[in-house]
Amino acid sequence: MTLSSSANLSSGLSLTCPPSPVFLGAGVVLNLTWRLFGCPGKPRRNTMPIASLDGIETYYEVHGRGSAILLFAPGGFDATIDKWRVASAWTGINALEALASEHALIVYDRRECGQSGGRVERLGWNSYTRQAKALLDHLKIEGAWIMGGCMGCSVALAFGVHYPESTRGLLLHWPVGGYRWKANSQERFVRHYQFVKQNGLKAVVERARGGKSFWTDPEAGPWAGVIARESTFADRFIGQNVERYLGIIATTGRSLFDRDTAPGAEPEELAGIRAPSLIIPGDDPSHATSGAHYLRELLPQADFWNLMPPEQSTRKVCDRILEFCRKYDA
Repeated sequence: MTLSSSANLSSGLSLTCPPSPVFLGAGVVLNLTWRLFGCPGKPRRNTMPIASLDGIETYYEVHGRGSAILLFAPGGFDATIDKWRVASAWTGINALEALASEHALIVYDRRECGQSGGRVERLGWNSYTRQAKALLDHLKIEGAWIMGGCMGCSVALAFGVHYPESTRGLLLHWPVGGYRWKANSQERFVRHYQFVKQNGLKAVVERARGGKSFWTDPEAGPWAGVIARESTFADRFIGQNVERYLGIIATTGRSLFDRDTAPGAEPEELAGIRAPSLIIPGDDPSHATSGAHYLRELLPQADFWNLMPPEQSTRKVCDRILEFCRKYDA
């Protein structure tokens, strides 16, 4: 039995006004004359922009105009749009506003996060890239800059491998990696596995309804947000086969966090990415600088910004990203 969320909300994009002209490929401007829930000359609808992507209801927003940037949010298993505004690495100015001054930004809550739905199945990097590619297809965008923050960098790397024709370039801010990142991430799955083994699935639902994410409360599990928000999903979650679920947890943790360096793709695959890439290193237990240097070594067209976090600021980061994109969009 496959469990999926059952939200039935209409797409804010398709219900408002279609963008014109449509983005026709890498380097072509996406001219979006609307923002969020409405457009000039049309009454604003009180509808959330929701699209069914890979069978999962996905909340998204589009800001600004220009060549498209598809953003994969930071936050681990709490990868929501608001992380671009409130995460400690993105404070000081509104990064979305700064980047939207020259680009059409496509931001969304990743599956199992925020206002997006989910499906109980083994999760891999391809689970996340399918959703992202489906969002581009939904918006009729053939290619975009692919930007990731934190664990979103791993999704960006996987996207560049899985969909090279749709990857204008990679913008990688604080890629995760390092032994401590791997160990801490695997430990979350071990804790959840043991909690289910000892207490059962009903206890998971009760824990998830406490409102914390898997990243802050591992016992609540990777589907905590969907469970807390959707009672039907929670009921189905309780009714599933517990042994199958334990297998999903064991294999997901093992496959996502399987190396001491930056995860997301194999080294041979990274060496085959021809799109230009900007690497902005982090320097803490989750964003080891060694992971950023690993990507610098492997990505053929890597531009490594040799500025450590104490000297970085959201303004400087946004300016560097815009400068990098201008170089290739010209």
